[in-house]
Amino acid sequence: MSHLTIAFIVAAVIVILTLLLVRIRYRRSVSELDYEHFESKWKSLQKFCATRKTWPKAIVAADDLLDEALRQRRYKGKSTGERLVAAQHQLTANEEVWFGHKMRDSIVTEDVRRLKKQDIIDALAGFRQALKDLGALRP
Repeated sequence: MSHLTIAFIVAAVIVILTLLLVRIRYRRSVSELDYEHFESKWKSLQKFCATRKTWPKAIVAADDLLDEALRQRRYKGKSTGERLVAAQHQLTANEEVWFGHKMRDSIVTEDVRRLKKQDIIDALAGFRQALKDLGALRP
């Protein structure tokens, strides 16, 4: 073998090892979410479910918590909606999550006085399942 061939092989091995190390490091940082942080935040937002008056706060807080998990999972997008589109194949309750996200948008932009209890339950269940799917809450 010539010196050029050996140099090429050594360079290729170095490149491959570097790519593997980067991939391992990236996967590790993406896969580890702080369960305690997300569990604590989820328990805090559940307190907003106590009265009809604070239901909108529960939806907004759940949507914000989901967006935090999506960002930590490094889903691309300028908005929560764009990140949800990027993550939709990972989410088992995709329709419920979108229902909750749209509800959050209407809460923020409109004067919402008549929220139905079942809608709140469905939206929060969707958000919770999405957080589980992303590894932010324990299954």
